[in-house]
Amino acid sequence: MKNPIDKLILNRVSWLADCGPDDDIAISTRIRLARNLKDTPFPLAASEEVLQKSVLAVQLASEKSKSLKNPFFMDMQDLSDLERAILFERRLISLDFSVRPRCSALIVSQHEDLSVMINEEDHIRMQAIHSGLQLLDVWDRINKFEASISDQIPFAYDQNLGFLTSCPTNVGTGMRASVMLHLPGLALANQVKPLIQGINKLGLAVRGIFGEGTDNLGNLCQISNQSTLGESEVEIIKRLEMVIAQIINHEKNARSKLLETSKNLLLDNIGRAYGLLKFSYIISSKEALNSLSMLRLGVDMGVIKTVDIHTVNELFILAQPAHLQKYAGNALSQAERDEIRANLIREKLKKNN
Repeated sequence: MKNPIDKLILNRVSWLADCGPDDDIAISTRIRLARNLKDTPFPLAASEEVLQKSVLAVQLASEKSKSLKNPFFMDMQDLSDLERAILFERRLISLDFSVRPRCSALIVSQHEDLSVMINEEDHIRMQAIHSGLQLLDVWDRINKFEASISDQIPFAYDQNLGFLTSCPTNVGTGMRASVMLHLPGLALANQVKPLIQGINKLGLAVRGIFGEGTDNLGNLCQISNQSTLGESEVEIIKRLEMVIAQIINHEKNARSKLLETSKNLLLDNIGRAYGLLKFSYIISSKEALNSLSMLRLGVDMGVIKTVDIHTVNELFILAQPAHLQKYAGNALSQAERDEIRANLIREKLKKNN
């Protein structure tokens, strides 16, 4: 059987499909649910035997679910460090999950829009992810899948508290809804810091491209709910959607104002980024992502007409360290990655001309 990673890597990453509402700014929408099996020790306190039983129970339930057709099933211990890193870069697993493969597994749909981590911090961390701003549609997708699993596996639940989870901050709905936003206009206008401060005051969290503890590289950030207790899932989603709509409007206004009052500043940033990507022979991951952000802004605003948006989106993933090494076919030092990354970007951009 062909390695599932080899099959997945041939896919265009679903959350970068560039075919959803407001996808020039709202890159993707993701909703994750944390669940634990009833009367079963949580993963961090469970024996290896209990963990293996949990994997089997969730796998069997997923196979019977109509929401998943012919999914990929991966035993995390069977994957190399590089393969787990690829899954992390595609936002299919968390960083903790990638470095703690003992008695854990991953289930992924053919199009990567639905996935299940088994025995991460909780027995089940299921997520649905779509491109653009689609909170209610994504909620419908993950809610139906969760219902199909709960019909077969009873979850740890308290009538007063809701779903029980390893981390107290997830108790209640066990839901984290997030939207990844591309905010280069606000960044150029020096409005990102006050925006983040305002978002935090609303009880929402701002994280980097790969979640908690990661940087806002490429002017990308994830806005998500912090509260999981005391509100229904739909209430949380509607409150988040209202805030996201306002941020999208601020970003659109920032882009328009830059074009009207600081056109040369805007064009200079876009042009320098395009030149750097097109002609560099050595480029770091951080430099590549930040330059790709400006290039994407140029394409979205119609300033750059010779580059396809799908190429820019593809490079956001291919420029990542693990994907680069998979592309090269062997392990690479950082210096080697910087050279191969530059070569890959030059070749991809050359094909667009």
